[in-house]
Amino acid sequence: MPGQPITELDRQVMYWEEKGKEVPTRDLIKTPEQIEGIRKSGIVNTGVLDEVAKYIHAGMSTQEIDNICMDYCKEHDAIPACLHYEGFPKSVCTSINEVVCHGIPKDTDVLKEGDIINVDMTTIVNGYYADASRMFIIGKTTPEKEQLVRVAKECLEIGAEAAKPYCFVGDIGHAIQKHAEKYHYGVVRDLCGHGVGMDIHEEPDIVHYGHKGTGMLLVPGMVFTIEPMINMGTWKVYIDADDPYGWEVITGDEKPSAQWEHTFVMTEHGLEVLTF
Repeated sequence: MPGQPITELDRQVMYWEEKGKEVPTRDLIKTPEQIEGIRKSGIVNTGVLDEVAKYIHAGMSTQEIDNICMDYCKEHDAIPACLHYEGFPKSVCTSINEVVCHGIPKDTDVLKEGDIINVDMTTIVNGYYADASRMFIIGKTTPEKEQLVRVAKECLEIGAEAAKPYCFVGDIGHAIQKHAEKYHYGVVRDLCGHGVGMDIHEEPDIVHYGHKGTGMLLVPGMVFTIEPMINMGTWKVYIDADDPYGWEVITGDEKPSAQWEHTFVMTEHGLEVLTF
């Protein structure tokens, strides 16, 4: 507005826009009230995954996981955002071993000793969205799968550490790719993190590979997910032809994949996790 002082955020956005960089529009910068609403959704989202952690075990079907998530949402006045989103039939994504993401819960998918599974939940509370996922190791698995799960979590943490006020999306991706490739893992390129909060998917796309200084400028008030999908082999993926809904994503070489995800808000001091 005319007469209002120019803030550091305004200066940075104008500077980088003049340099030809991609900068956020004002609607991508959340108000304190909106951030508080997303934070409350994040508390419920965390509670859902904590509830899954209590009960997940070998012999359990992924449909049972879906039931836990649905029941928890009902008990906490939340809506599972995935349910019926673009035809997705369940309330949560359950992705086992070589399924990278968007695995559909089924009675016939029964967890076995040694499986690794990603449980990905998005909750809506009073119109605000929060999104997170965790990996679970079922019983005892191989050292190779254990390492994959660990490194995927490290990739999330390293990506979050690289995200500073007025950095770029590419800074996150560069840090993640560098770490994953130390282990000769593939970083999925066909799927990415994203803005979130007022809708399930917003700008910007948060890619998990790339070069520093590329992509959108990240400024305080922006809310987004980081969710690197790390494959034991190739980074390439395909859609399962046997999935009637066209959702399940499989590694190109059918080796295992792992993913961890949080919703973050950028502050003046760096990222704050909203799905702790």
